[in-house]
Amino acid sequence: MSGWPSSLRSRLTLWYTVLLGLPLIGFAVGSDLLFARTLQNRTDRFIGDALTAFSRELTAERRTAVGVDQAIRSTIDEVRFRDLHIAILDRAGNVVAKSGFAEGEDGSRIVGALRGRDLTQAAAVTVRGDRGNYRIDARPLTVGGTPLSLTGIYSLNDIEETLAQVRRMFLIAIPVLVLCAATGGSFLAKRSLEPVASMAARAAAMGASNLGERLPVGGGDELVGLARVLNDLLDRLEGSFAQQRRFVADASHELRTPTAILRSEADITLSKTHRDEGEYRASVQVMQDAARRLSRIVDDLFLLARADSGHLVEHRESLYLEDVVDEAARALRSVADRRGVQIELVRLVEAPAKGDPDLLGRMVLNLIDNAIKYSPDAGIVRVDMTRQDGWCRIAVSDQGPGVPAEARERIFERFFRVDAARSRSDTSATSGAGLGLAIARRIAELHAGRLELADGRPGHTEFAATLPLDGSPLPGPA
Repeated sequence: MSGWPSSLRSRLTLWYTVLLGLPLIGFAVGSDLLFARTLQNRTDRFIGDALTAFSRELTAERRTAVGVDQAIRSTIDEVRFRDLHIAILDRAGNVVAKSGFAEGEDGSRIVGALRGRDLTQAAAVTVRGDRGNYRIDARPLTVGGTPLSLTGIYSLNDIEETLAQVRRMFLIAIPVLVLCAATGGSFLAKRSLEPVASMAARAAAMGASNLGERLPVGGGDELVGLARVLNDLLDRLEGSFAQQRRFVADASHELRTPTAILRSEADITLSKTHRDEGEYRASVQVMQDAARRLSRIVDDLFLLARADSGHLVEHRESLYLEDVVDEAARALRSVADRRGVQIELVRLVEAPAKGDPDLLGRMVLNLIDNAIKYSPDAGIVRVDMTRQDGWCRIAVSDQGPGVPAEARERIFERFFRVDAARSRSDTSATSGAGLGLAIARRIAELHAGRLELADGRPGHTEFAATLPLDGSPLPGPA
């Protein structure tokens, strides 16, 4: 808006001034109208009472006077009121008698103003004269059968001077009060916004290198609440930056190993001019394995990146979870056989649901592959399904060394591995970079479910995925 101040402090000061100034102006105008109306009503009552008293005296004088004219002149001479002039006119508008006004003065003008009126009706008007305004109250009067008009004329100079003094007082007091309000409003706005300025300065000084700093908390409940919300946001940002740094460092470390293998193997192969077919095949086999591992890591990273950004497209369709579990188990039997591990499907229950079959298959495959990698020789990986109250639980357990208590909170973090107990295996259907559980949990969350470590003791490690079947709420954590 053109002319509207851009500073919040200026806006608050302006609003404070306007909100105080407008009521003051309204109060002044209303007071002036009320005073003027009250004083006019008091004047009219005074004139009316005076004319009533004059008419009574005239009636009494008529009883003793010789004629009407004598009674009128005698009453005019004897009955006088302070600041009130009385004139008696006949029905033609001619002055019969008057008091207080000399010829050629305001009295003649005022009396002349009455000649154009119906003198048979009572009337009260204000007439402007050379020396100010006059209030005139005229009423019909009959004396000795003669119809007359009794008129009271009162000068409004004192009243108007009183009103002028009141107006001058308002004209001086209101600007002073508005100026004081503007000054006080500006001071209060500055004091109130000091915490905001302090938070803004602290926030401006923050960067990726000092995300550990926090905004000052103070300045009232509203600003305290704002500071706490922003500090909570900074806590989440700091955690996200730290996780991103760990993710980048871990990803670069995981990608460095297969790329180094590819480069070194290629350098060794090319360093010799003559090699037989067997040596070339062995070298290419090493590079192929490294390339496959590199490809799986990159695929996993892209999947997680798309899921985090909300761009992971889900093809939701009707499916049966028991078919997904059975296909994943069949796909990994060859991997399990190479490790000497047996996959046992303890129980498969009918579980119709809606979801992305590829993603759900990837989740189950990751869980079973994770169990195969950490199972001892001749171990058994058990897959069990249960269904209850509109949800399905898929549990995958192994007989490995378990998960230490201190690592259970981080087991679903990306690139996290408990290297001392659950080491990497080369015979794996996934990348083996510590992304399998993170991907599995993300897929479960995308399907409004959850994945948790149900048991991590040595000899029995169990991961359980709980998925809704018909939109029913999930049960509480196990």
